[in-house]
Amino acid sequence: MDSEWKEELAGRITTADGLAEVVELTDDERAAAEGRVFAVTPYYLSVVRNSAALRKTVIPRSAEKYRAIGELADPLGEENHRVAPNLIHTYPDKVLFLVTAFCPVYCRYCTRSRMVGKNEFKTTSTFEESFQYIESHPEIRDVLISGGDPLAMTDDALDKLLSRIRAVPHVRMVRIGSKVPAVLPQRITDGLCSILRKHRVWLSLHFIHPDELTPETKTACRKLADSGIGMFSQTVLLKGVNDDTQTLVELFYGLLEINVKPYYLLQCDPVSGSAHFRTPVEKGIELIQSLHGKISGPAIPQYVIDAPGGGGKVPILSSAQIRREGDEVVFQNYEGREYRYPDPM
Repeated sequence: MDSEWKEELAGRITTADGLAEVVELTDDERAAAEGRVFAVTPYYLSVVRNSAALRKTVIPRSAEKYRAIGELADPLGEENHRVAPNLIHTYPDKVLFLVTAFCPVYCRYCTRSRMVGKNEFKTTSTFEESFQYIESHPEIRDVLISGGDPLAMTDDALDKLLSRIRAVPHVRMVRIGSKVPAVLPQRITDGLCSILRKHRVWLSLHFIHPDELTPETKTACRKLADSGIGMFSQTVLLKGVNDDTQTLVELFYGLLEINVKPYYLLQCDPVSGSAHFRTPVEKGIELIQSLHGKISGPAIPQYVIDAPGGGGKVPILSSAQIRREGDEVVFQNYEGREYRYPDPM
């Protein structure tokens, strides 16, 4: 039902008092939640309260207030590549279309914490400059719609947005980045599936732990698959959450079982206050190598670092690709340019 997901969204917990009514907070969590922007749906909180790993990714902790060397509010340099109010153009043939700053759940390691949760929905009427940019640049073949979470928009708003993009002849692929199936599975309605199918949209979903693969989420993803909608996943590697082989094996096999292809295992971006989440790069290499020979080939994603400053995603296969200079690792992107990622010894 269309009303069910809207009621769930309207019931998001956004205060420390509201959180304390559902879960027993530690003193650190209570203090960190006071005055900080956070949000979680009642559904996802019911999952989190039974998962020590997921709890770390949703409930604020005091470690967030510490800014380590090399951390930035905009670690991927998106603002330096903004070509229209809602459009980021980093890769030659792809644009990132930021359509909302709203998410059903705010992840504590969010790359766009500088903007997510800071303002309400935009409407398609504010997107005209972005549409015109896409229309006037025939090199753009791939549009990734993100935010915030685009699937938190209404069916009507999403349909109008996708219709306008699909009307551009040179756009060959349209993707939507979303965590909705994991945090708001009620949103995956017949109406939404019909819109996504009509516009031939691929979904780039965000899953980080097998505890997210609940019966509700599995049903949502199977509904999408049965509607012919292609799905792949991006998993952020997080210390103390999913940085062990067995957790990743369970997650990636679980995703394949619901027709979601594991696509990226992402090194956590150095966003401000994220040091307690970030694993060493060598740990990421060790983990991705540990999967080979122990898990089905289609279940193995690429381990990538999103080059700080806007160099794009760089697949890392072995330590031979990186060199260490002090507390940074240095590597080359697809253009042969060198980028640095903060990775203290």
